[in-house]
Amino acid sequence: MQPRFVGRLGVADAVTVANAALGFLAAVAATIEPELAARLILLAAVADGLDGVIAKKLGSTPAGEYLDSLADVASFGVAPAVLVFVVARGRWGLESPSLMAIAAFCVPAIFVAMAVVRLGLYTAYDVGNGHTEGVPSTLAATVLAATVLAGVEEAAVLLATAGIFAYLMVTRVTYPDLYARDAVAMGGVQALAILAPTAFGRAFPKLLLGAALAYLLLGPRFYWRDADCDLDGPGVAAPEDVESPEMEGKRS
Repeated sequence: MQPRFVGRLGVADAVTVANAALGFLAAVAATIEPELAARLILLAAVADGLDGVIAKKLGSTPAGEYLDSLADVASFGVAPAVLVFVVARGRWGLESPSLMAIAAFCVPAIFVAMAVVRLGLYTAYDVGNGHTEGVPSTLAATVLAATVLAGVEEAAVLLATAGIFAYLMVTRVTYPDLYARDAVAMGGVQALAILAPTAFGRAFPKLLLGAALAYLLLGPRFYWRDADCDLDGPGVAAPEDVESPEMEGKRS
C-alpha cells in the first residue's frame, strides 16, 4: 500500500519537508556544536527559499502553504530557540535557580510560542498578499544564526535578541515581500556563510547579519513600497520581478 502523500505532494513539498528535517537536525546539533546548528538553520532558510522557486516553476499543491508553516515552526521557531538556550546554559551553567536560569528557559519558550502564532496568522491571512504583518520567522532565525556564526558568544545578547524578535514577530508592522532577485542574492550570502563561516575574519556571516538587519530596520519604510500598490497604479514593478503567491516560503 502506497503512503497517502504519493500523488498528492510535489517536488516543492519534498523540499519543504526537508526543511523541517533540517530544523530537527539543527536542534540536536545545538546540544553538540552551536555553530553547526547555526549553519543548519541557515541551510533550512535556503531550502525555505528554494521550495518557493520550485513551486513557481513546477507548480504547488493545496498542502504546500500548510506544510511550509509547519516546517518553519521546526526550523525557525524551535531550532533557534534551542540554540539560544544551549548557548545560555553553556555560559551560565543554570544548575541552580536564578534570574538568568529563568530567562534562559522562558525567553526561548516565548520565542517558539510567538513563532507559532506568527506562522498561524501568516497562513490564515497573509499568503499571496505581497506583504506580511510582523517580522518573518525566517528573518528572526537568520539573524540569530548569523549572530552566532559572526562570533557573538554572549548569552545575554542572544537572549535579548530572541526576546525582541518574539515581540516583533507578532507586531502589525508590514514587511513587503522580497523581489525574487533579492531573495536569490540573500540565498547566495547564506550559502557562503554556511560553507565558509570563518573565512576572511567571519566576513560572510557578518555580511549576512548586516543585510538581514538592514531589511529588518529599513524594509517596512524604504523597501520598494510601490510593490504594495494596487496593480493598476503607477510605479508597480513588472510581475515577473515580484514573488508569486507560491513563493510565500520566503516570507514566513
